[in-house]
Formats: sequence, structure tokens, C-alpha cells
Amino acid sequence: MRLVGSIALGAAAALAVPAAAAPAHRAPARHAPVARDWSRTVVATPEGGFRMGNPAARVKLVEYGSLTCPHCRHFAQTGVQPLVQRYVRTGKLSYEFRNYILNGIDAAASLIARCSGARFFDTIEAFYATQPQWIAKVTGLTAAQKAELQAAPEAQRLVRIGSLSGLVPMAARFGVAPQRAAQCLASKPGLDRLGAMEAAANALGVSGTPTFFINGRITDAGEWEQLEPLIKAAGG
Repeated sequence: MRLVGSIALGAAAALAVPAAAAPAHRAPARHAPVARDWSRTVVATPEGGFRMGNPAARVKLVEYGSLTCPHCRHFAQTGVQPLVQRYVRTGKLSYEFRNYILNGIDAAASLIARCSGARFFDTIEAFYATQPQWIAKVTGLTAAQKAELQAAPEAQRLVRIGSLSGLVPMAARFGVAPQRAAQCLASKPGLDRLGAMEAAANALGVSGTPTFFINGRITDAGEWEQLEPLIKAAGG
């Protein structure tokens, strides 16, 4: 989602001017101001999510998503790029992601991603891209390994999942050192925050992922092709 004048031509034009002619004076070139790229503005929100974009945007999009949800992965791979390029970068729309936890693996992945702060969206992009691989590393454990994992205290279990899945070294690419990742995985306030966000989502009518809200109103869109017309209708 990211992103010369010719010296020879100028010399030829100068040679074409008669020797007696005075050089024409031109006003300095004026360049249009570079538009702000709002996709670079990422902040944590009071509701517990992470928002990318202009806080004063006319259209405010909120996604409740799970990092282990294949449908959320599909949206991340097909909808996020056009969403950001067409609407977030220009300041027309702000995009907020709020975690909606479906299982223990999701909780571990979410805690690590949230630990990356302003790199949150970069981190979940990488997590979605490799979702089948890191989930398989945990679900593929032997029965004995799974029993041992389940017997561990919750904080230790999440730290262990982060390690077994390979998410901890992946997050290091986005500035989350392994020691810092372990702290985030063992954080009770962090886990409580996820629980509170899920409870708030349930109260709003969220029952699955992904669920999108536009300007505070729940939608029935699940894919980009369904969501974009709603964004345009809202003024995007």
C-alpha cells in the first residue's frame, strides 16, 4: 500500500535565441502543496481499537475483526488496500479496527499486534498474510502438548502460544522485541481490555467477524464489494 527536467532540451532552446535578445524572465515555478497522507496517522482509540486516518473524516468505518477468522483475512487481502488508497489516504474516511476475540490463539495474536502500537496495521497485515501457517503450528500440537498447554495458567498459556506459533519473532520486524511481546502476552489489563471490547461489541449487535459499522450504524457487508457502495453512500 505504498508507494526528471531535461538539460539537453534546455540547452537547445537557449541556442535558438538570437544573440541580441535579452533572456526572458520567468517567475519561479510554484508547486502545489503535497496532500497529507492520512494513512500514516495511526492512534489507539478510547474504545480500545486502533484508528488509521483523519479523526475528522466525514465517514468513520469500524471493523470488528478476529485475527484467526478466514473471512477477516479475505477482507484484509482484498479490501484493505483499496479502502486505504481510495478513502483513508485522502482524509475522506477513518478506519478503526477493534479486536473481537474468538479463541485463545486469537487472544495471543491480538495482544502481540496491539503491542506494536503505531505499527498495528502493519503487524496485522503480516499476521493475516501468514494466518494458516501460524494457526497450524498451534493446532498441530500433539494431544499431550495441548493438555500441557491447557493446564498452564492463562498468562503462561498465552506466552507459550505466542512462542509456538512463531508470532513473536514475526512481530519483532515491527519493533516488538521478544521480551516486550512476552510482557504484553502476560498482561492482565491487556486481556481485560480485549474482554471489555468484546462485551461492548456484543451489546452493539456484533455476533461474528468481520462486522462493519459506518458512522455508528451496523452494516450487513462482509466483503469489499458490498462495503464500498455503503461508504460512497455515506459521503466517502
